[in-house]
Amino acid sequence: MTYCELQVTTHFSFLRGASSPQELFAQAAMMGMSALGITDRNSVAGVVQGLFASEQLAKQGVAAPRSVNGCRLDLTDGTALLVWPEDRDAWGRLTRLLSIGKNRADAQRGEKGQCFLHWDDVAMHAAGLVAALYPAPDASVEQLALVADIFGERGHVCLTRHRRPGDALRIHRLDAAARRQGLQSIVTGDVLYHEPARHRLQDVVSAIREKCTVDELGLKREGNAARHLQSPQIMAQAFHHYPHALAAVEAVVERCSFSLRELNH
Repeated sequence: MTYCELQVTTHFSFLRGASSPQELFAQAAMMGMSALGITDRNSVAGVVQGLFASEQLAKQGVAAPRSVNGCRLDLTDGTALLVWPEDRDAWGRLTRLLSIGKNRADAQRGEKGQCFLHWDDVAMHAAGLVAALYPAPDASVEQLALVADIFGERGHVCLTRHRRPGDALRIHRLDAAARRQGLQSIVTGDVLYHEPARHRLQDVVSAIREKCTVDELGLKREGNAARHLQSPQIMAQAFHHYPHALAAVEAVVERCSFSLRELNH
């Protein structure tokens, strides 16, 4: 099995991501990844450019990663969910869900780009969506139970390194908690940029988002400075104690085969 990254934030997530889909897909191709999943925040804006980037690499004779379409849903209670549609119908439900959240934010005079979604909204549009709870810094039993109830065997929990003290123990406990709820663990990297040097630009966009200078960021700075794409070999070594979570990545890539080329206008 070759690891593929399924949690990638592009610069279409305003003041979050620091690399374009073109840069990310080119880097993933150099690393030998067969697929790459874009999961911008409450948006599917980046997946179109991801498709174009993949196709352009293929035209150049490069073994291009397939674009796995997805999204990160930030719910009003602070929960973060990664979702990937299995097919065309599930894609339609995902886009309708996003429209509901954005219309609700507009009606409540939210800031531009906000999306107000609740668990009930997710449950009504969950058919055909593969989901993974992204816990930061950890998941509650209630959150795990909700994912299990709504998504069943399509529900996962992300195992992601935060590179902080106690990280190994946190991942071990999270994996055990997921098993108790009948959820599958899945490895993700929570990528914000394509190469290590880009972290400087990510600090700049974070400072703009927080309305301060880079020197004043302090604890508002991204705590993990390794939010770039990691090679499949590095990820396999980092999570060698969790082969089931690595295998879940391959299973999601195979299951979520929907392509934007299936859409008719």
